[in-house]
Amino acid sequence: MQTADHNLPKGPPAYPELLPRNGSARLTRPTPIQIERELEVLAQVMDNQFVIPVLGWRFGVNAIIDLVPGIGDVATSLIAFYVLLSAVRYRVPKITLLRMGLNIAIYFVVGMVPWIGDVFEAWWKPNMRNLALLRSRATVSAEEAHKAKASDWMFVGVIISALLAMLFGSLALSAFIIWYIFHQVS
Repeated sequence: MQTADHNLPKGPPAYPELLPRNGSARLTRPTPIQIERELEVLAQVMDNQFVIPVLGWRFGVNAIIDLVPGIGDVATSLIAFYVLLSAVRYRVPKITLLRMGLNIAIYFVVGMVPWIGDVFEAWWKPNMRNLALLRSRATVSAEEAHKAKASDWMFVGVIISALLAMLFGSLALSAFIIWYIFHQVS
């Protein structure tokens, strides 16, 4: 009688880390990395806290804060930076850090468009997007997430510096436009 063992590949397993250590033949899946509860709550409050009953559309405190000209963009950007900095502690790959920075940049740039930007900002939800990236790409657990590589901190420093330059550049441009219009009218 032939057994089904002849269909199994010969040699070492392709993914030995998936094999249990107790010697059984059953494969186990790696468990997802647990993200700090506070970080998850922060993203939820900022992007999904409230719901419009009839439509079922969710929005968060970000959408409310963003209605305050100038100050709202700065405040919500600082929260988004906190999520990005947390990703460094979880040792996500640099490409993921760059994607997270891009999510923040898209949120900020499109948010500068009057009225349409406010609706887009409520829809885009950068903190929830970045939290999803963090969950899927974290390489260490919350307990181990205390130290990160210096190169990762420098990389995120460059990303945040570029985002801050965009932020303060847009504020300076807005101030210049207001000053110019004020001097043309008077």
